[in-house]
Amino acid sequence: MSTQPESPERNEAQARSPSPAPSNAEVTTTSTSRALVLLETAFIRFRSCVAIFAVLYALVVLLLCIPFFQGQMLYLNSVRLPFFADFSTPEKYGLSPNKTLNLHLRTPDNQSIGAWFLLNDQYYRSLPTIPKDVTPHIKPALQARPTVLFFHGNAATRAFKVRVAIYEALTSRLNANVLAIDYRGFADSTGRPSEAGLTIDARTAWTWLVEHGAKPEDILIMGHSLGTGVSSQLGARLGPEDIKPRGIVLLSPFSSIREVLESYHLFGVIPLMVPLHMLPGATQLVSWVLVHKFDSLKAVPNITASVLIAHAEDDWEIPSSHSDVLFQAYIEPYLPELVLPGLGPKVFSTEEWQKMSTQHQVRKEKRGELVKHTPIPKFGSIDEFEADERQVVLVKTHAGSHDYLPLQEGLQDIIRKRFSF
Repeated sequence: MSTQPESPERNEAQARSPSPAPSNAEVTTTSTSRALVLLETAFIRFRSCVAIFAVLYALVVLLLCIPFFQGQMLYLNSVRLPFFADFSTPEKYGLSPNKTLNLHLRTPDNQSIGAWFLLNDQYYRSLPTIPKDVTPHIKPALQARPTVLFFHGNAATRAFKVRVAIYEALTSRLNANVLAIDYRGFADSTGRPSEAGLTIDARTAWTWLVEHGAKPEDILIMGHSLGTGVSSQLGARLGPEDIKPRGIVLLSPFSSIREVLESYHLFGVIPLMVPLHMLPGATQLVSWVLVHKFDSLKAVPNITASVLIAHAEDDWEIPSSHSDVLFQAYIEPYLPELVLPGLGPKVFSTEEWQKMSTQHQVRKEKRGELVKHTPIPKFGSIDEFEADERQVVLVKTHAGSHDYLPLQEGLQDIIRKRFSF
């Protein structure tokens, strides 16, 4: 029997007929497969990010172990802001005509240190006309008003905008002369920065002021950030020589560079040294290879001048806990001794525990007697004590962060009153 061929109309109808719908099981399997692919892709990307971060972290730690890079990361002296600065013309940066003298100081080890000397506003305004040369007015200005010897933080130069604003505040609100230097290796100064070198630079600036008519008791040493380490080292050298400046002001200070590394957070979030604690001996290695220490805590016993420490509570770069540690170091000699049992694992007897608790309580009561605490609404607080004919003051501000703390008018007024400007 012959078969009849299918008509074209029937074939077309079959082609247009819908295919059978996938079952629920097939849909579930497809969705699960896609989710697994997405999870796998996300995991691979996450693992790559972690690997990159680990490599970068290891590189940073490795660089910290190399003295050259350690110095570069600490001082950042290659960051010379503002770029192509004209230090011979301070007027370009907002300072009054011929109020500032650009000079270069020669250190005992034959380095040239760039510096600016600014006349105090009271003296400058008393002049009948704008002076043609600042040099003849240095000695009269030094004898007329106290002077702030200012040591800035890392990076940038003495012409940096924020620093110029600090000079302007000091010469106006405090009516002080200002000598601001750029350490060796910074700005137009020669040499390469180091802890010993910066200390020499600081002493050179001090000597220049004294040689030009300033009395030691009329010089207020002021440091900001890195400059607090320099200020502490200078103060520790003046003390044993029985030289007493008007005082020492430490703005956003640190207890030591090692402790800064311990507490430093990259971008204010990522702890720099915490991962190293998981590796036996790693933190000790970094401490051992640390060349630039600036241990302000060790300088405390040799500092005999009055000290004012100031820190902003919103400082992300150097936590305000560093100032608490420094303040405690200054008050420690006036507290009863704390006798601790031997080091190492130990089970305390009831008698030993009671003895330690009693010692802590006695120290706490004595500290309460010595330290006066004054809260200042909307600003911060002041802790202070007086002993051995000097004052030690801790100022905590609610605002100011790290760079702008010196520009807080409330803090400037406290400095002015405490040091009788």
